[in-house]
Amino acid sequence: MKVALVNPPWDYRNSIYFGCREPHLALELGYAASLLRAAGHEAMIVDAHLDSLDARAAADAVAGFAPGMTVVTTAPTYLFWRCAPPELRVPRLFLDALGARGGRTVAVGPHGSATPETTLTKLGCDVVVRGECEEIVARLADAESLRAVPAIAYRDSGEAVVTGPPHACRFTDLPALRWPDGWVARHRHHHHRFEAAPDGPGAEVEASRGCPYTCSFCAKIDFRDKYRRRDLMLLLDEVDGLIAQGATYLYFIDEIFLPQKPLLEALVGRDVRFGIQTRIDLWKPDMLDLLGAAGCVSIEAGVESLTEEGRAQLDKNCRASTDELAERLIHARRTVPFVQANLIAVAGDDPNLVAAWRDRLRGHGVWANDPVPLYPYPSSPDYRRLWGEPDGAAWERAHAHYLGQFDRFSDIQEERPLPLAELEAACGCR
Repeated sequence: MKVALVNPPWDYRNSIYFGCREPHLALELGYAASLLRAAGHEAMIVDAHLDSLDARAAADAVAGFAPGMTVVTTAPTYLFWRCAPPELRVPRLFLDALGARGGRTVAVGPHGSATPETTLTKLGCDVVVRGECEEIVARLADAESLRAVPAIAYRDSGEAVVTGPPHACRFTDLPALRWPDGWVARHRHHHHRFEAAPDGPGAEVEASRGCPYTCSFCAKIDFRDKYRRRDLMLLLDEVDGLIAQGATYLYFIDEIFLPQKPLLEALVGRDVRFGIQTRIDLWKPDMLDLLGAAGCVSIEAGVESLTEEGRAQLDKNCRASTDELAERLIHARRTVPFVQANLIAVAGDDPNLVAAWRDRLRGHGVWANDPVPLYPYPSSPDYRRLWGEPDGAAWERAHAHYLGQFDRFSDIQEERPLPLAELEAACGCR
């Protein structure tokens, strides 16, 4: 079977989305393509975001391939599944432009993982995949009957059929990804790197998936939840391939980049810089030194609250004190050029304490953001504590709660978001 895998042309105007808006490698589509080809199928990736294609041009490219199945993602790559734009206008506009020219249409992403029936309705697609998608996409290409495929939703005689809970991939043995030279050359963005101008292409890679912690705000219940570590040799094969293509910076999209001495020691001898997201309380000084020696130039560290009570409220399970967290961030900054402490707006945190702590860290070259308000994504414990299991109004409910919670938004958001209904109305996502 011919299968088209599509990253649509993302547009974030008036969205609550506060992730990075630059193009990133669609790793989930890369994995799916590898598994499809290994099973004897023909796969083509259309990355409209990276190639600056509008919805019509992307749809025409897919139609020219004449696929039997077209897969479109509802989030801008695995890196942002946990903080995806809630609205489905972008994939819906692509599917509308494609029409009947793409064979069976399949949506993958966080929306269908949490609310499969709603996603089917809003997108008007044939199938929705629940959870991590690459293995399920490969099974769909082989399946004679949809009922035999786990972790999907589809309509039969007008009724939604859900074949099982969200899927978790094996992940550990996923093959080393290979990207077209032109894509790597065009990928000039160095995600979350601020200490230097890009000196060559950047890229995204994945050393682990999931997280062993259960922080209340983290949207990972329905996907990328259980912690798994990728085979080191496969990972290094992928890293070496990117370096050979000229990549000078890699960003590890791992939910939590835990201390991995063999990986860091292997990176010491490779001519590449990299960035990570992690918890600073899990790193000892000697491992922070090795992290810097390995080429890390950017750390995004989740601190969230500056009080033990606040961190307990968020289920951080953090054993370090606020002073200890500060000391480790400052230690990391001795060898890593950019270190950031992420803060969340937690009820009860003293604004004066936050301001003083931020000033202290800035004095040592560590940046801490203005606390970000929580968005209760349907795949987060916070959502389920507030309202229970997600239903057909889950995304609208979370969105309205977020918009009404704060008088002002964080310093990393560029414009005031619109209500979800307004964002989706123009493309018919109702």
